[in-house]
Amino acid sequence: MNGGRAEDASERKAVIQTTHTHRGFTAPSVFPQNPNNEEFASTYFDQRVCVPEDDSKKCFSFRKLWAFTGPGFLMSIAYLDPGNIESDLQSGAKAGFKLLWVLLGATIIGLLLQRLAARLGVVTGMHLAEVCHRQYRTVPRIILWLMVELAIIGSDMQEVIGCAIAFNLLSSGRIPLWGGVLITIIDTFVFLFLDKYGLRKLEAFFGLLISIMAITFGYEYVTVRPDQGELLKGMFVPYCEDCGSTQLVQAVGIVGAVIMPHNIYLHSALVKSREVDRSNKKEVKEANKYFFIESTVALFISFLINVFVVAVFAEAFYKSTNMEVYNVCNQTGSPHSHLFPQNNETLEVDIYKGGVVLGCFFGPAALYIWAIGILAAGQSSTMTGTYSGQFVMEGFLNLRWSRFARVLLTRSIAIIPTLLVAIFQDVHRLTGMNDFLNVLQSMQLPFALIPILTFTSLPSLMSDFANGRVFKVGGGLVILVVCAINMYFVVNYVSSLHSVGLYVLAAFFSITYLTFVGYLVCEEKNQLDKKLQNNSEYIKECKKNTAVDGSIEVFLPHSYCDFLCFASKNSAIRIKNTLIIPEGNYFCYCGSK
Repeated sequence: MNGGRAEDASERKAVIQTTHTHRGFTAPSVFPQNPNNEEFASTYFDQRVCVPEDDSKKCFSFRKLWAFTGPGFLMSIAYLDPGNIESDLQSGAKAGFKLLWVLLGATIIGLLLQRLAARLGVVTGMHLAEVCHRQYRTVPRIILWLMVELAIIGSDMQEVIGCAIAFNLLSSGRIPLWGGVLITIIDTFVFLFLDKYGLRKLEAFFGLLISIMAITFGYEYVTVRPDQGELLKGMFVPYCEDCGSTQLVQAVGIVGAVIMPHNIYLHSALVKSREVDRSNKKEVKEANKYFFIESTVALFISFLINVFVVAVFAEAFYKSTNMEVYNVCNQTGSPHSHLFPQNNETLEVDIYKGGVVLGCFFGPAALYIWAIGILAAGQSSTMTGTYSGQFVMEGFLNLRWSRFARVLLTRSIAIIPTLLVAIFQDVHRLTGMNDFLNVLQSMQLPFALIPILTFTSLPSLMSDFANGRVFKVGGGLVILVVCAINMYFVVNYVSSLHSVGLYVLAAFFSITYLTFVGYLVCEEKNQLDKKLQNNSEYIKECKKNTAVDGSIEVFLPHSYCDFLCFASKNSAIRIKNTLIIPEGNYFCYCGSK
């Protein structure tokens, strides 16, 4: 008994000592921590990458940058999935170089959003789905989770389609599309166990896939030799001469394909794989800096790869007709010439026809190299999509599944409709699904943008790292633009179906969609205000209870301990079941003693 009291006393002294150690730090820490002041590991973070200490006063260190390199490149793969590649080639074929500035702008906006995601993960120690779990009520939280899962499944379907087409092209049609769909089931499970060999090796493998895409699509770029003057003009002059509704729809499609909602949830979780002492403001600031540099480099590389694809099809096939392509393919003896009608209508391409026309105009090597690039894009995006699903499920539902179970669920839902289309329809129907899936991806964007902008704008959560006025206003404008784009997408897509029933159904879903988006904007702030008010009362209770040794203590429910630091401008460090508030030398026990 006495021994137990002695242990309690020694533990209390250690806690009080920790309080003095962290005095004066202003960045809050609300994620539960263990006695060593380390965050609880997530499913994929059994190991952490240590950041080398550098006592020099240099403002930049390549050694530290290398330690932080990894999460940004995994995140950038979502900018290179088959849906993006198809959007790129269609942009080049339909608008030439004229929409490159849209691609550049969408990538920059994506970078700023990824910056917010990384900062949330570094500063709070929680990824976006975990913060949503703590902030939202049960019903809106479940709806939000379903919307994000829908985006992940839609993205997974695009990746399955891309891989199936790549296998078909590489085998010269010997592997049917449905066979390629089935192969993606097996290879995904094989690749997902790569993280058994260590986090850095997994990141290196993703780097290899990005390198393959850069080499293959770069080869096509060098082979075609686009006009560099037109390329630079299209990239930096925000104007589209002689553009109509076709080019407008394509511009909207670029934005929807580049900025993906589940990628924001993914990036906020990946940054937790680095060893950062969040009780040290300097380390947090340094981590934010290096993660932003790494994300900038990664997205710059992904942007160049996207430019390669746009430029190839802009230079070689802009304003080309079906008859012109048919004649060339027929002369070269291509078995795919039947894909192009013998008329003078403008050529329409997808990732399948894209490989075919490259083979007709630039030789079989161009076709096979294109297929390898598509395969690398599909495989890498599939794996990152699975990681996104794991983090989202864990965060929103506090539910931990094995990798196998998680992949089985997502891949089964994605493969069933894709497999049915591949068996009973042709490749045109299969690739045509990408248009619908791009609409779906764009529709889910507000369900990532609103939470990330709101949470990173809260000084009570982010302290000195909260968004400034520019980011708040800019982020709000981005959300408005995205919602407007979504409405345009829905109207344009449903109008093409020519069905009154679908018009009514689309109107109903549009109203429901906008109502829920409005709820997220308004209710989020109301809930936070209530939590802050309640926590302020418990802070006052802490000050009233004075222990024998002169410190101050009070017993609190666990839910209030999670948010207690919101009510104070000072740091609140949670260790085991004790919440430490440095200023004032007092601490609170969570639950019963």
